Amino acid sequence: GTSHLPGVDMRAAQLLLLRAARPRAIDPRRARVLAASSSADATSASAAMRTSSSSSANAHMFGPIDIPDSQVFCETPLSLGLVNLKPVVPGHVLILSRRVVARFADLTPEETTDLWSLARRVGTSIEPHFGATSLTYAIQDGPAAGQTVPHVHVHVLPRKPGDFEDNDEVYERIEESGEAVGERERAFMGKEVIREQPAKGERLDLDAERVVRTANEMAQEARELRALLDASRGT
Repeated sequence: GTSHLPGVDMRAAQLLLLRAARPRAIDPRRARVLAASSSADATSASAAMRTSSSSSANAHMFGPIDIPDSQVFCETPLSLGLVNLKPVVPGHVLILSRRVVARFADLTPEETTDLWSLARRVGTSIEPHFGATSLTYAIQDGPAAGQTVPHVHVHVLPRKPGDFEDNDEVYERIEESGEAVGERERAFMGKEVIREQPAKGERLDLDAERVVRTANEMAQEARELRALLDASRGT
C-alpha cells in the first residue's frame, strides 16, 4: 500500500513527480536562439583556425630562411622588398618573388613583371635617399652564377662615382654578400656570428669577413625605407 504522511496531499505530490520526470519542451523561439548561438561559436572557432593557418601560410620566406616582418619594407601581392643582412653599399636591398622559386625561368609572366616593377620603384626611391647618382640591378640565376639562396631575388644597389676602384668589383662583392642559412636567425636572436681567423700562411676567407648586421639595425633601416616608399607613393 501507499504510505500517507500527515498533512500531505499524496495525489498532488505524485503529479509533481510526474511533471519533473517528463521531458520539457523548448520554446521554438528559444531553440532558434540557441541554434544561432551555437552556429556563431562554430563559425568563430573556424575563422580563428583559418586565421592561424593563414598566418602560417603568409610567413615571409627567403628560400629556406624565415624572414621577420621587421625586415620587410615593401610588399605587393607577388613580390616583396627585404633589407640585406650584409649590404655591399649603403642602401643595398633585395627584391624577391613572394613565391619561393629557385630560377628566374620558374616565375610566371605576372611574377616577372611585378618583380621588376617593384625593383624599379624601390631603385628610384633609394637612389636620391642615399645620395647616389646611379643604380646597379643584379640577379644571380643559379649556383654557378653565385646564387647562395635558392630563391629568385634582385639586388638593388645605389651607386656613387668612385665607390669601387674597379667598377666590375661590385659583382664580386655581391657574390660575397650572399647569406648562409642560420645567419639572419642568429642576428635576429642577438647571437654573435663567429668569424674564424685564417691560420698563418692561409688566404683570408672573404666570405667569413663579411659584416653581419644586427636585427635592430636591419629593422631600423626597414622602417626608414618603408616610410620612404610610402611617401613616394603619395607624391
